[in-house]
Amino acid sequence: MTTITTRTVEYPADGLTMFGHLALPAGAGRRPAVLLGPEGPGLNDVLRHRADALAELGYVTLAFDLHGGRWFTDPQEMLARCTPLLADPDRMRAMGHAALDVLRAEPRTDPDRIAAIGYGTGGAIALELGRDGVDFRAIGTINAVTTGRPGEAARIRCPVWAGVGSEDPMMPAAQRDAFAAEMQAAGVDWRLMVYGGALHAFHHPPIDHPDQILLPGVGHHPRHAERAWHDLVGLLAECVPVTE
Repeated sequence: MTTITTRTVEYPADGLTMFGHLALPAGAGRRPAVLLGPEGPGLNDVLRHRADALAELGYVTLAFDLHGGRWFTDPQEMLARCTPLLADPDRMRAMGHAALDVLRAEPRTDPDRIAAIGYGTGGAIALELGRDGVDFRAIGTINAVTTGRPGEAARIRCPVWAGVGSEDPMMPAAQRDAFAAEMQAAGVDWRLMVYGGALHAFHHPPIDHPDQILLPGVGHHPRHAERAWHDLVGLLAECVPVTE
């Protein structure tokens, strides 16, 4: 099995001290990199393990933090923080750039080969970085078919892949259509995958936590979760392959 190394990295963003999870592939040379964003509740072990899996594939990966080390179990607390954040593109971009600066500063990172993958709020941040003109090689999102300010999607310089559950009440058909229209009007190389029968956060396995409360419309779909991961890895292989 490929040996990877991991460490926690602290950095300031959004008035907080953030605690990201950096996973480095084996070897000593520069490698392509992935900025990995969590869903609204925050950075947890599920996303850390995904960062580790990407490092095993050869990518320097930073799973960034949203809430200063917190992981929300109460959805109302999470919404109280994330709703104003999602309504403020400049704030999302500032948070994303802070994490991206950490990833770029890592000596193993090839600064010319960086992709962004994000789930939910983390996906919205990835898209806002694209709308801000960050030169990513690819952007992949799940549960984040968000739209931006008029005309700014034209700054996106890379392919965009988005996955969403067909039964996700937080990402309904009208929102999916608006996202598609924005990408198409901007001339972006975009793809939208709708996973039939899947709810919001379908990719996230159940967590056995005594305080965890789920919003209506949230649920795991094991088959589609596996397919979505395969699709995201395929996006990376296409747009930013690992080469020696």
